[in-house]
Amino acid sequence: MFKGIFGKTKPETNALTTLDKLNETLEMLEKKESVLLKKTAAEVEKAKEYAKGRNKKAAIQCLKRKKLYEQQIEQLGNFQLRVHDQMIMLEGAKATTETVDALRTGASAMKAMQKATSIDDVDKTMDEINEQTENMKQIQEALSTPIGAAADFDEDELEAELEELEGAELEEQLLQPATTAPAAPVQVPASSQPARPVPQKHTAEEDELAALQAEMAL
Repeated sequence: MFKGIFGKTKPETNALTTLDKLNETLEMLEKKESVLLKKTAAEVEKAKEYAKGRNKKAAIQCLKRKKLYEQQIEQLGNFQLRVHDQMIMLEGAKATTETVDALRTGASAMKAMQKATSIDDVDKTMDEINEQTENMKQIQEALSTPIGAAADFDEDELEAELEELEGAELEEQLLQPATTAPAAPVQVPASSQPARPVPQKHTAEEDELAALQAEMAL
């Protein structure tokens, strides 16, 4: 009834609750075992005391109680083993459940993602990208096409004219005479150079005579 009202209890919560209960049970069994061990030791000591007092009957009764305690201790040990085994199995089942839940969550997320993005959507998106790319190429080609006066130029004619210019320039370079480097001046030793005539100074009489001769020549 309560499950129908409040919904199904989570397995993880049940597992944790069960593990806590098993831990409590294990602690209780260990405490009982400890008490029984103390009682067993006490009966052994009593049996020794009665044996020293030559009270054989009382000593045997102590040993009988010791045997009963040991049987209970052995039984408690078996209970502890079963509890440990149950805890190990439950922890393994809990880990398995958590792993399955994680895988299930991952599968659900993957399924949702695939549903949100189907193969048709991917193909449609790629077609749109290719179409936009092609449109951009056409736009770039349109922008690079010459317009106006430049559109009337003949490319072949321009290339032929360029070849003529290149040929004329090459021919002009071939017709130019080879230029020779100016000869380096030859240095003549000072001893081999002819001595320059030292100008002689004219006297005043010689100057007057030259002037008179010039007048007479006229």
